[in-house]
Amino acid sequence: MNRILVIVAALAFAGAAQAAGNTEASKTKAAQICAACHGPEGNKPTAPENPILAGQHQDYLVKALKDYKAGKRNNPIMKGFAATLSNQDMQDLAAWFASQQSNLHFQR
Repeated sequence: MNRILVIVAALAFAGAAQAAGNTEASKTKAAQICAACHGPEGNKPTAPENPILAGQHQDYLVKALKDYKAGKRNNPIMKGFAATLSNQDMQDLAAWFASQQSNLHFQR
């Protein structure tokens, strides 16, 4: 019985770790899609209206992407990009940008 509990706990933890986002899985997607407006690491936007994504909170980025996909945020370019993303893609991209260095605030 203890073995079953350990296995169930391990599987639950593995699923939670995957849901948290995989930075390496999204590195290429970020470079191909997001870099055009936000810069390769998300810290050099190509226009003043494009936000810096590097160093932003991961949960905020996921919410923003979900809101673009659902139409709660109104930006035709972002809505189009977000529409193609799965929930895991959003988690991965958010993890990637959250892990990047940013000049916006002090990072420990």
